[in-house]
Formats: sequence, structure tokens, C-alpha cells
Amino acid sequence: MSESPVLKTQEKMVGCWFFTSGPVSLSAKIERKGYCNGEAIPIYAEIENCSSRLVVPKAAIFQTQTYMASGKTKTVRHMVANVRGNHIASGSTDTWNGKMLKIPPLPPSILDCCIIRVEYSLAVYIHIPGAKKLMLELPLVIGTVPYHGFASRNCSMASQFSVDMSWWALALPEQPEAPPDYTDVVSEEEVSRHGAPYPRPPSWEGEARCPAFACIQDFRLQPPPLYSEVDPHPSRVGEAQPVSFIL
Repeated sequence: MSESPVLKTQEKMVGCWFFTSGPVSLSAKIERKGYCNGEAIPIYAEIENCSSRLVVPKAAIFQTQTYMASGKTKTVRHMVANVRGNHIASGSTDTWNGKMLKIPPLPPSILDCCIIRVEYSLAVYIHIPGAKKLMLELPLVIGTVPYHGFASRNCSMASQFSVDMSWWALALPEQPEAPPDYTDVVSEEEVSRHGAPYPRPPSWEGEARCPAFACIQDFRLQPPPLYSEVDPHPSRVGEAQPVSFIL
């Protein structure tokens, strides 16, 4: 799961043979496992130096490339980014409250290929003079789509959908308007002045050399009138004829 946090803790005794100077403990955590290029990884760590030496905490991103062919495997591992903390004196502690490590442009992780694998890891370690360094490796997955959180993404999509729906509700009237009649839109005088709305196609036998666009006529029709509850053309009273039924 790329969204779940990763936490590791380790302790190391510092000394040579039977002369030990004390333990050095390290605890590191990242908020999630998946990141993308250009993002910064906030690192949370706690370092306690109970030894008699001056230690330096560091963090780095490692890329591991594994090639598999003809039953043979070749692995190449190198550092792609790193960050360094302050020196920690003997008997002191230090805390990283979200120390940022920016991810450089990197190819995404390849985990499901049978011939090549590209894996990443975040190493938080302590450099101890005269002793082997104490290291914690946290797995990383480098992707291509930035992570914004499942809940926030759903909320943003829902809010966007609600805004769109509200705009759509405002754009549509409560009751649909009746379509106007064609005789109300174009009068007989305009039809006679501008010609029929659907002219007869020209005779291509005599006008074969004329381009097709020259035969297209512009329709200068007025927009439909506004809808009104009052009939603009009321029927005359004298034209009304009574209707009788014979039983």
C-alpha cells in the first residue's frame, strides 16, 4: 500500500571488542510509501546518542536496478539524492520533524517485469566514526501521478460535481418553453424577399465549372421571438363558430 506510513527502529552498541562506549538508537518514519518526481519526502526521525563519539545523521534515496536474462542476475545500486543533519554530541538527542528530501527526476518504479526491476528505498542512517554506520531502509515507490489523498480527492470531485450541477440547474428553466411556430419566426414578406429557406439545388450540367461554395446561400433569418403567456395573434371573435352535436 503506497498510502500507508512506514516506521522502523534500530539500536546499535558502539565500541571495539570489549570496550563499549554506549548505544546509539535510531527511529525513522515517513508518512507514506508512494511519491512522484518533484515531491519532497518529509522524514521524521529520533536519534539518541549515548556513546562517547560525535555522530552525524543522514538520509538518502537509493535506486536499485536488477537485470535478469538467461538465468543470470545483475544488480546495480547507487545514490540519487541525500540530505544531512547536524552533529549530535555524546549524551544528546536530535529530532527530525519533517526534514525534507526532494526527489530528483527519476524513472518510475518497475516491480512487475520479468527482465528488469527498478526499486527505490529511503535510507536513514547515522555516521559513527570508527564504527559501522547504523542504517534503516524504508521502501519507496516512485510513481507518475501525484497523491492528494483519497478523501480530499473525493471531496474535490464531489464539490466540482455539485458546482456543475448547480450551474446546470440555474441554466435550465423550471418549465420548458414552447417552441415557436415557423410562421412566427419568418414572415411571408421575408421569405419572398430572401428566397425560399430550402432552395432548389442548381443544375450541375450547365454549372459544372462553378465551385460548390458559390451555390450556398446565406439564410438571413431572424431569431425566434421571446415566449410569452399572452397570445400575440389572438383569434377574432367573429371567426369563432359554434359547434353543435346531434344526438
